[in-house]
Order: sequence, then structure tokens, then C-alpha cells
Amino acid sequence: MTERDTMDTTTATAPATELDQLCINTLRTLAIDMVQQADSGHPGTPMGAAPTAYCLWQRFLNYDPHAPAWPNRDRFVLSCGHACALLYGLLFLGDVKPGSGDDARGSLGQAVTLDEIRSFRQLGSRCTGHPEHGWATGFETTTGPLGQGVATSVGMAMAEAWLAATYNRPGFTLFDHKVYALASDGDMMEGVSAEAASLAGHLQLANLCWIYDSNHISIEGATDITFTEDVGARFEAYGWRVLHVADANAIEQLSAHLETFALQPSLPTLIVVQSHIGYGAPHKQDEKEAHGEPLGEDEVRLTKEFYGWDPDAKFLVPSVVPQHFKAHFGQRGAKAHATWESLYQKYQVQYPDLAQQIAHMQAGTLPEGWDAPLPRFEASAKGVSTRDAAGKVQNAIARQVPWVLGGAADLAPSTKTVLTFDFAGVFEPGPLADDGERAKADAHSFAGRNFHFGIREHAMCAAVSGMALAGLRPFAAGFLIFTDYARGAMRLAAMMGLPVTYIWTHDSIALGEDGPTHQPIEQLASLRAMPGMRVLRPADANETVEAWRIAMQSTDGPTSLVLTRQALPTLDRTQYASAAGVAHGAYVLADCEGGSPEVLLLATGSEVALCIAAYEQLKKDGVRARVVSMPSWELFERQDAAYQESVLPDAVQARVSVEAGSGLGWERYVGRHGAILAMHSFGTSAPGKDVLAHFGFDAAHVVRAAQEQLRRHQAKA
Repeated sequence: MTERDTMDTTTATAPATELDQLCINTLRTLAIDMVQQADSGHPGTPMGAAPTAYCLWQRFLNYDPHAPAWPNRDRFVLSCGHACALLYGLLFLGDVKPGSGDDARGSLGQAVTLDEIRSFRQLGSRCTGHPEHGWATGFETTTGPLGQGVATSVGMAMAEAWLAATYNRPGFTLFDHKVYALASDGDMMEGVSAEAASLAGHLQLANLCWIYDSNHISIEGATDITFTEDVGARFEAYGWRVLHVADANAIEQLSAHLETFALQPSLPTLIVVQSHIGYGAPHKQDEKEAHGEPLGEDEVRLTKEFYGWDPDAKFLVPSVVPQHFKAHFGQRGAKAHATWESLYQKYQVQYPDLAQQIAHMQAGTLPEGWDAPLPRFEASAKGVSTRDAAGKVQNAIARQVPWVLGGAADLAPSTKTVLTFDFAGVFEPGPLADDGERAKADAHSFAGRNFHFGIREHAMCAAVSGMALAGLRPFAAGFLIFTDYARGAMRLAAMMGLPVTYIWTHDSIALGEDGPTHQPIEQLASLRAMPGMRVLRPADANETVEAWRIAMQSTDGPTSLVLTRQALPTLDRTQYASAAGVAHGAYVLADCEGGSPEVLLLATGSEVALCIAAYEQLKKDGVRARVVSMPSWELFERQDAAYQESVLPDAVQARVSVEAGSGLGWERYVGRHGAILAMHSFGTSAPGKDVLAHFGFDAAHVVRAAQEQLRRHQAKA
């Protein structure tokens, strides 16, 4: 047990007081008024769950409101994002400052002001319809789609476990924070929460606590029309400790359970709290109407009267309420943070190299020389698959950057994403010692960097988002086809701008025998359609090196590396352009001599080699062709007009694009009358070369398409 574990236990076991009730009702009425004024929102859950959230924040959460980016702060995730009015009230009453770290101390501003609360769900307000990470301090992750918050919290807990096992030293407990998530009935119904809970139970993440606000109501009515399982029994089967609170208003019982979680770390904890949606509303309590619509002026007045509140007051905040938050939530967090800062200063002296790593993580920077050992691949007609090349690059980077870690959804041997160096290890719980602390094992411990996510693509991608939010540089891997199972988490990672690296292999019909169920057709186009997602499909091993370099240098969003199963020729860069052109998204790989090109051949990934073969044939036939490798449309679109024109000159309208997937979007680059060699159906089961030939992906087909383009444009001329 640490000093942190014994903090404030007198407060934790104290019964609710009139002042507690005043604070709880302030949270309730702020939520009611927000929704009523906006004429939009979800008042019912904040009304029912206010005692639960208040108890956690006021009595247990270690969070310095004046330094909200403190690395060892406890995390609070409002997974039921529709109840965001509750979070906004907590941030306001807790006086959470904007900004991060010591720079925010003494700021006169607040992360969430009363004016912004009054403008809930309106243009420009930080109090958005669901919490959006980065929009205001205190939103630890973007939530809204149910299940995403709790699943992301598992990644946060995994990150804490890894940080503690990697950087804590005797006498220097830098990382021991806890991760709390408030979940709803809807969160418990979503499949991603089941995936994530199963993973957390297997990993025995004792730093993780989900509080399940069970109010038995969803949009369509009582949850028993669809949801009658024993959730607690399910979680016990997952390996969680399950505790129950019969009435959300009994905060002393919740306090006792939260104390059990804090002081007896052994398993992840689920606390099931029975609450009443719309608590106190005489005609809407326990009704579906309390879930997602304003109460109405008459019901608001009656509800406030039930709370003993002035029915005519709007956005009323008694002065004693923020003072009470400051005296407990604020002072506890400030004290814990100050203690940590003192410890960290000593740690910097004793372990300067480790402290420097922590500083890099918190700043989102890379150590000097991180890319020095990146491999260079010699020209080879036989070549290697881009998944194999990526595995070599990834291992070189991970050796230099200790916080590069991750895994696959049971596909690491196939995606080539195993970190193979001696000290990589496997992220697994070590055995429990007699005092309840984890004992480290050499190969399998929470310090390991190879993560086994199991066949849980959605939970994997949500978890790596949680890890990225803690400052790590995680990767997640699988087959490209299975991005369909992870879309929700990937979309939120893009929305949050998280520097996650996704590694998607088996990238086209060329994977062959597994057939159309496993051959991705539309997935590449769908990733390109996602704002903020950087997609890179390299053409050979050296383009793969550059793709990984881009992924590591990117801090403003996720990167999807789309890689082949089959070997691709490693291009001779003395004959063709340098792979450094990948940084521009598209570049002239092979060009003609003796004048401007007559036809442009555009491709990504494995199809670039087909264009090179076609280019060589066209050159023999006297046709001036140019091959443009386009590994990343997103990066190319960021280039200035002059560069884009230098690669794809407007004067050359004879164009052919080649990609063994959906052709959607290629018309942007080849025009309405350009040739788009793509897939217009699902694939088929056969050896990869036979599948490619069957659908016309060969050099001869590219040559014919180029010649047809030339004839078309010559005729028009």
C-alpha cells in the first residue's frame, strides 16, 4: 500500500451531508438547465448519476484542477457521453483550468465556464453535444458512440500498468494512477465493451474501475425489452470483482466500494449502481422521455421544488458549492501533484535517462537519432513483401524508441509485427506477491512491449487510443479486411488526432486462396474517406521505410500502413527515383526522355510494379510514359499547386490508374475519361497470381489501357 492509497480515507467513509446534497443538486440543476435552454440533450442520466459522479470526484479522484495534464493524474472517462452535461458541471464546479501542467497555474480562466454551460450545444461552445477530446481540458477522450469510452479506458489502464512496470523504481513510484469510467446500460450492450472487458479481465488490470449506472432505460423504453442478462455475473466470468450499490443516492455505500477498489488492488472492478433516470422529475422519472429530450418548463419547476431548489432560478450555483469542491477535490489533487513533482525532481537526478524518456513521451517528441538504424533494402527482382519489410523497420524503430509498443488481433505472425529483440518482452500480468503487488517476470510482465489483443479488433483499436492518450506510441495490426470490425474506434482516433500507427496487411485480392471473404475491396477507399486518417500504401521495401518514418513523425493523427502479403520487387533506386518522394504523398518514380510525357501511369502499392513493367514496354514502343507512385493521397493533397502540377501536369490528360481495390476516388486524378483499372466486384478464391490475372491486373492490361488513352486523346486533338 502506498501513501497515495491511504489518502483521505476519513472523507471516503463519511456519510452524505447537507452540503454534499447541495453539491449533488447543483450538478443536477445545471444539467437540467443546460438541456432546457438548448432545447436539446439528455437530462435524465445526469440527474440520476450525479451522486455517483460527485462521490468519485469529491472523495477519491486524484486530479489537480490547476495542472490537468499532470502525468500521474487519475483518469475519468464519461463513457455515456450523452450525459456530458454532468461532466461539464463537474469541470466548472471543480475549477479545472485550461491548458496543461504548471503553465495553467494561476490562470484566471476555466476549462469550462458558466457562460459556456449556458451555451450548451451551441456553435463555438466547449460544452458540445458529446465530450470531444482537445475541445476543452478535462475531456480525457472523445465519447459518444456507446462502448467506446469504456474500451478506451482499458487502454489507459494498460498504459499505466506499462509505465509503472517500466519506470517505477524502489522509492520512486511515479506511476500509480487509477482509471475510472462511468458507463450506462447502452455501454454494456455494445459489443466493443464486452471485448474490452474480456481483455481487461484476462490482464487483471487492478487499476481499472468501471462504474455502471444502471437505470434500466434506453431510447426505446425499459431495457428489459432487449437486455435481461445478469451483467454482474458476466463480469465475474470475465475475471472482474463485482460490487453493488442498491441506490445511487447512498453515496456512503459507493464510497466503501471505491475504497475497496483503491486499497485492495487485485482485479479490475465493476461497481453496479442502481439509479433512477430523471431522478426527482415527478412525471418523467424512470421514463424513456427523460433520456433524450428536455423535461419541459413545468416539469423543470416541479423537479427543482422536489430538490428544495428555487424553481425560478436558472444556472444557480451557490457560492459554497465550488468552495466545497476546492476544499476536497482541489486540495487533494494539488497535494498529490505537489508530492509527485518533488519525487520526480529527485528521480530526474537519479535516473536522468529514464526521466528524459518520460519527458519525450509527455511532449510527443522523439529521441535524437531515432531513425539512424532504419534499414535500406538493396534492389532485387524477387524482393520482399511490404509486411516483411515493415516488420524489420518497426523493430529498428522500437529498439530506439522504448515507448513504441503494441500488437495484433491474434495475427502478429501474419502481420509481421512481433517485436523480436531480446528485451521486448510480452505484456502480461506477472504473479501476485504476498502483499498484493505484481512481481516482475523477465519475459512476461507489464513491462513487455508485445501486446496480445486476441481476436478483438474493435477493442484493440480503442485500447491503443487509450495508450496514445497516455503519451505512448502504440501500433495495432490486423488484416485490412478487418478494419470493418474496428471502424468506430479508428474514426474517433482520427477525430482526436491521436498518433496511432495501424498496420493493415493482406491488402488486396492478391492474398489469394482465402477468397472474397478476406480480400479487401472497398476498405482502402473507406480509410481515405475518413478525415484525419493518413493512409500509406508503399510500393516496395524502401517506400515502406519512408512510410514508417512519416508515421513516426506524425503527431496530428493516426496513420494506416497498408501492406502486402506477397513479395514485391525492390526497385533499383539508381534507375528510378528515390523513395524519399513518399514524403510528398506522390512522386515521379520513372519518367520519359526526350520531351513531356504522353501518358501518366498512376498506382499505389503492389500495382506500381505493374506500371513499371508497362512503362518499360511502352518505352520500347516509342511511347513517352511517366510512372507516378501515389502511396498517400492525403499527403499529396497537402502539397502546393506547383508541386502537384510537376507530378501530374494538366497538359497530360491521357492517364491510367491501377489499384487492386475499389476505384472510388481515382477520377480525381485521372479525370472523367481516364482509365481506372480497379475492382468492380468481390474477389475469388485461387492462388494470388491467378486472382490478379483473372481480374486483369497485369502489365499487358496496363499497356493496352495506356494505348487506348493515347488513341482517345490523339483523336480529340
